Amino acid sequence: MAMLPNPLPRLTDDLSGAALGLRLPPGRLVDTTCDGTWHEPLLWHADTPAGPGGWPEPAAARAVGLLPVLLESGEIPGMEDVATWELDPGAMSYPGHHDAEDVLAHAWPLCAEAADTDSDADADVSADADVSADRDDDTAEDADAGPADHDDDPADAEWDDELRDLVAPFGPAFPGLAPKLLTSAEAAAGRPDAVAAELTAALTGSGRLRDPRAALVYARRSADVPAAIGWTGPVNHEHDVARLCAVLRSWEDRFGLRVVALGFATLTATVAAPPTTVEEAEAVAAEHLSFCPDNITQGPGTLRAYAKSLVDEGVWTFWWD
Repeated sequence: MAMLPNPLPRLTDDLSGAALGLRLPPGRLVDTTCDGTWHEPLLWHADTPAGPGGWPEPAAARAVGLLPVLLESGEIPGMEDVATWELDPGAMSYPGHHDAEDVLAHAWPLCAEAADTDSDADADVSADADVSADRDDDTAEDADAGPADHDDDPADAEWDDELRDLVAPFGPAFPGLAPKLLTSAEAAAGRPDAVAAELTAALTGSGRLRDPRAALVYARRSADVPAAIGWTGPVNHEHDVARLCAVLRSWEDRFGLRVVALGFATLTATVAAPPTTVEEAEAVAAEHLSFCPDNITQGPGTLRAYAKSLVDEGVWTFWWD
């Protein structure tokens, strides 16, 4: 489905939003990136913190191609201005070009370690060339000895007790995507958006979000908002946030997720159909471990312990170190 043209440039001469049929509080457009000025505004955000009623009306904004999100300007002292967030839209691909399960499987703990090991090994290729030649001779001599014994698979050797404890009840391979919990009826009735509005009001009223500012972003769907503005919060985990947005898209479809807030390195989402049992929660927690390892490795320490916090929890928060 084709997108409407970016309406944000139309706010340049009228920040009230009247030209778009919106009623916006005082605010400003942001087009500053880590490489200078972007060719069009990336977002609009309010000048003052949002209260419980500060969530922009989703239907009105969506009608002109904009999606609401809150920006946590108080997350890090000195980084209150979104223009200092090192936004990098030019580095982002398109979320639709990535497969969520592939992204998560690639980041599963053992796979990530293996990738690092392969990278280190590549640097030593030239030094090992002579040794490899000798091994080729040995291989020829052993050709009649039958199939090789793979009991000492390096992957198994790397699978130590610490990793076992981290990912239990799962194993070395990514366990796959968790089952869909959002029903077709819930999706058709607009439950994900209704839950997002309700929980966001509660979040802004509780003080859980730090100095949140209402913002509007030109994006196809809620899951695409981080990539649309070139958000680099997870840069120490994933340089191309569009890959993570592919996972967020999958969570939209399976759990009714909506991205409701972004900080410098945090993402908060609401979920209309969260896991309701420990088994369901552990399957979801496996995805969270690949998506944002710091949530677990710098939190409860194990997938099992983290999963308990997901049961019946309608707000998911992610933080990257």
